[in-house]
Formats: sequence, C-alpha cells, structure tokens
Amino acid sequence: MVLETAVLDVVAGRAVEFEAAFEEARPLVAATPGFLGLELRRCLERPGRYRLLIRWRSVRDHEVGFRQGPNYPRWKQLLHHFYDPFPVVEHYELVTSDAEMPEIAG
Repeated sequence: MVLETAVLDVVAGRAVEFEAAFEEARPLVAATPGFLGLELRRCLERPGRYRLLIRWRSVRDHEVGFRQGPNYPRWKQLLHHFYDPFPVVEHYELVTSDAEMPEIAG
C-alpha cells in the first residue's frame, strides 16, 4: 500500500465551498482501480489548510490510473482553482508502525 499525501491550502474564505466541491469530486477518485480509501482532514491551527491522505495499491494506480484516466479532468475542474499555492503531492510507503490507525487502516 502507498499513501499519497498533500497539504491543501485553500484560498481564504472559500473553505466551505471547497469542502462541498470535494464531496462532489470524491467519487471520481474512488472509482479508480487501485484506490483503497481517503481522508480529508481540516487543520485546527490554520483555517483553510487541509491534509489529503489517499491510499493506493501502487504509485502507478495514482499517477497513471487516476491522473491519466477519464475522471481526472473533472477532478481538476472541481478542485484545482481553490489552491494557493498549488499543493505538492508525495507518496509514502510504510517503514514501521506500532499502532493501528483506524481512520486510515486498509
């Protein structure tokens, strides 16, 4: 399993609109083969900042299956105009863990 992460800084005053658009966009990514689940978390210290966590079977499922797939243009249309600056997306693999994290457990 690979964990995709991104810090999403949403334009000031548009958080509610972003969250609604994200709910519309969520089924687009969820329909991608290799998608294992996601979380969108709102930052408590910085209004308008979110952390997106998406579990994928592989990096290829994200970068090829989703980003080059038929649902990505609509995802982009729904969400990309909310970000300032545009987020950096990174992929992580598990090295060690001492506890189950129910929110993101596969």
